[in-house]
Amino acid sequence: MAGWNFASALDLALGGHTPWLLAYGCLVVFLAAIVRGFSGFGFSMLAITAISLLMPPAAIIPAIFMLEIAASLHLLPAVWKQVHWRSLIWLIVGCAIATPLGVLALASVPAAPMKIALAVFVIVAAIAFVRGWQLVTMPGARATFTTGLATGLANGGFGMAGPPVVLFYFASPAGNAAGRASIIAFFVATDLMGLGYLGAAELVTWDSVRLAIWFVIPLLVGVMLGARGFVTMSPAQFRLWTLRILLALGVLTLLRGLWELVT
Repeated sequence: MAGWNFASALDLALGGHTPWLLAYGCLVVFLAAIVRGFSGFGFSMLAITAISLLMPPAAIIPAIFMLEIAASLHLLPAVWKQVHWRSLIWLIVGCAIATPLGVLALASVPAAPMKIALAVFVIVAAIAFVRGWQLVTMPGARATFTTGLATGLANGGFGMAGPPVVLFYFASPAGNAAGRASIIAFFVATDLMGLGYLGAAELVTWDSVRLAIWFVIPLLVGVMLGARGFVTMSPAQFRLWTLRILLALGVLTLLRGLWELVT
């Protein structure tokens, strides 16, 4: 009876996934969390792309949203005072308005061409930033709100809210610390919105909760290590490495879009 109980409990904990699959997922989450803790973004894109090679996206995406919220809440207290609230509020309002429009666009416009267009924009912008291009003054309310709308369209259309807001802060003179802090705070709001939409669509299941529980320790350890890297790195090095990450994500998005276009 005890052996049966142990086997049943183990099967319940694994949720039908093999130990090797969960170990792979934990490794991916750990590595993506280091990037998240360091730069403030990139976790969802890296984790979903890698894990969805072996798991259905519908099973992994809700778990990743939960982990994103956990990562943001873990990082937010340390950066709270550095957040650029004036711009962040306009970004969140624009994103909240445009996210449902992005969902509607997804139903009528093929996602692959949209991803390719976004990827090309991100790659070109990242290269421009690496070469030293930057805004002289902080964008006003109208430009910030427009960026929020673009972010919402990207978020609702194909679950990629990150690139527009990352480009916004790294083009602005807000500074590395303020930009990273604002991105972290932004993801708290957008991930809560995203999880709410997934819940309304009945995509949040006990299986996704189990996966999030399995991945939470690798997440927190990776975020902690990444945040230490940010603290010890010079502003110039941080900017260069963050733009390299953004460029890599743009290339990854481009490849995904081209793959979806031909399959």
